[in-house]
Amino acid sequence: MGMLRAIRHIAWAVAVVGALWLVLFIVFRSQVPAPTRTTVAPDLGRIGGPFVLTDQRGRPFTDRDLLGRPAMIFFGFTHCPDVCPTALAAMSEQLAALGERGSAILPVFVSVDPERDTPEMLADYLAAFDPRIVGLTGSPEQIADMAKAYKVYYRKVPLKDGGYVMDHTAGVLLVDRGGSFRGTLDPHEPLRARLDKLNMLAAR
Repeated sequence: MGMLRAIRHIAWAVAVVGALWLVLFIVFRSQVPAPTRTTVAPDLGRIGGPFVLTDQRGRPFTDRDLLGRPAMIFFGFTHCPDVCPTALAAMSEQLAALGERGSAILPVFVSVDPERDTPEMLADYLAAFDPRIVGLTGSPEQIADMAKAYKVYYRKVPLKDGGYVMDHTAGVLLVDRGGSFRGTLDPHEPLRARLDKLNMLAAR
């Protein structure tokens, strides 16, 4: 009898512990957000604003020129050794992959190196990529104003040989046809995820 009583106590203890683990598991699962599909971010209402720059053909380009078409905006510079040409090549690839829908999106490359990136320099540089890409430059103050409005970081980094490079935000900003920020394209995302975001952007 003593042995049976001990077994019953052990069984009850195991059952109680198991019940506690089950409760903890249910509570933990309820606090973990369910997975969601890749989507363009909702309108945050904080990124973007007025700006006045010059395109690669020497024509004025302002925030009003972004209205009416969704846009993908990348900040970089023509002397960039790898990140910028890679991003622009990816932008060109994505536009081609979207086919006709890609023509609805305005691709924009904004220089953060106005000291060297004249409209003529931008025109020569962008000739290697999709011809729909609009290159923008301006005075240091104009570039700083746009970068501040779009929450983009950049900084001149001196080199030992007397030259310099620009450290800058590497993501592509997505803006809808009303000028509202809708998210970013991360260069580390799979191509399919980026195309899904662009397809959704083109439909807005």
